[in-house]
Amino acid sequence: MSPERYPAMHRIFHVYFGQDFDLFGETIAEIVACYKKDSPHTYSNLIHEINSFMDEHSADLDCAFERSYGAGFDPTLWGHTAESFLNELKRLMSE
Repeated sequence: MSPERYPAMHRIFHVYFGQDFDLFGETIAEIVACYKKDSPHTYSNLIHEINSFMDEHSADLDCAFERSYGAGFDPTLWGHTAESFLNELKRLMSE
């Protein structure tokens, strides 16, 4: 999946949850708080992108997520499936 299709998802998974995630926090909540602070006017776009991605790939979410973001991010390392991680992101973004 090209970054142009889901730019906010690309940014959060490659920058904030990428190799240097610890620059932004140690927990999912800390990293999301940093993302929200850095992107106060665009984080609602992330929620919209997550919903679209989940709708588009409802039958193959884990595979689609792996294809799109697996090179730099693995939700299982955070104790999640793709679906549970995306739902957690949406929950934290909505707070």
